[in-house]
Amino acid sequence: MGHRITLLCLVAGLLICSSALAKNVTGRVSWVYDGDTIKVDGIGIIRLIGIDTPEKNDSPRDKYYLRQARIKSDDLRKIAEQALQFNKQKLKNRIVILEFDRERIDTYGRTLAYVLLPDGQMLNLLLVQKGLAAVYRRFDFQHKQEFLQAEKSARSQHLGLWQK
Repeated sequence: MGHRITLLCLVAGLLICSSALAKNVTGRVSWVYDGDTIKVDGIGIIRLIGIDTPEKNDSPRDKYYLRQARIKSDDLRKIAEQALQFNKQKLKNRIVILEFDRERIDTYGRTLAYVLLPDGQMLNLLLVQKGLAAVYRRFDFQHKQEFLQAEKSARSQHLGLWQK
């Protein structure tokens, strides 16, 4: 009897570990908090990997944008609203695929993911391409070079954050 319980515990543990290590997870977006944070049913709060969108209200991060790109607070608030509306249009009540990188959870307990839309496009990258997000350079991530190239292109086209 003891061997059966041990075996059952081992199998249960393996099943839990394999689902936790799954590369992709599918879920329905039930809430869009802002340009880089959403809620997916059954998974929880998702922070989009590799990007940073301006906050809806003034934040300490505004100083970074002012120093690095001379973007003023009023312009940041406009871009924050545009990113929120873009995400609502693309995501609300839609089924998405979450793809994970090396880190799965951030320091705030949010799940870190790339969000793949029903048409196969990656939302994180789209936001950068449209100038609605900047590349989050502090950490390394799988698609960083691609995101940096997209940001460079958005800057050269003066899109979103990079308008003159």
